[in-house]
Amino acid sequence: QVQLVESGGGLVEAGGSLRLSCAASGRIFSSDAMGWFRQAPGKEREFVAAISRNGAFTNYRDSVKGRFTISRDNAKNTVYLRMNSLKPEDTAVYYCAVYYSGTWTNERSVGSWGQGTQVTVSS
Repeated sequence: QVQLVESGGGLVEAGGSLRLSCAASGRIFSSDAMGWFRQAPGKEREFVAAISRNGAFTNYRDSVKGRFTISRDNAKNTVYLRMNSLKPEDTAVYYCAVYYSGTWTNERSVGSWGQGTQVTVSS
């Protein structure tokens, strides 16, 4: 079982930036694809970004392409989400995820979740 701990959330003005971090422990980090999902109040959780185990492949939801960048440091067992040009509609709880199998955009492919970190973007 892997444990995930997110950090880096907070309150930021529209147009600002944040970097989320997710520290993993409990199994071999470099063997798993990783991702970020988010859930806004009153809405279902949605896919944000994912990265392959060696970092060679990434995928993003359309609304964050060009603004968000996912990366990982396997030596530090950490995955990051750099968020630039933030918009009020990016406000949500952001969850780190470890994929066990399946399609990255489908939360049923996730084997373990972090506890989430709140991101609030003011207009």
